[in-house]
Amino acid sequence: MKDETKKWIEQAEADLKTARNSLASKDFYASSFWAQQAVEKILKAFIMKKENKLIKMHDLVILGRKAKLPIELLSKCERLSKAYIESRYGLLGGEIPAEKFKQADAENFLNIAEEITIWLKKKI
Repeated sequence: MKDETKKWIEQAEADLKTARNSLASKDFYASSFWAQQAVEKILKAFIMKKENKLIKMHDLVILGRKAKLPIELLSKCERLSKAYIESRYGLLGGEIPAEKFKQADAENFLNIAEEITIWLKKKI
């Protein structure tokens, strides 16, 4: 495995750890954000290994299509992408992200991130 790909995988794993820690500390919006970041990085690692170049974008659905994720995982990527936007920029609605995201949300997004990460790591 190329050193650069390995670094992206290691950072994705660190982001998952941060998502777990944020969940444990009840920072549910932060957990959701870091879950998305983990998936973005593992997708980029996968694509980098296959194409030998870094894709500079944040859209998990486009990255997932490029990685040829199964349709059910692409659907989960879409939900995780929305969580990323809401956890980072969700100040337009009534609640701030720190209040909007609940434990069940964070657990769901972390489970999605772990599922996609496991699937991709088996393919790398």
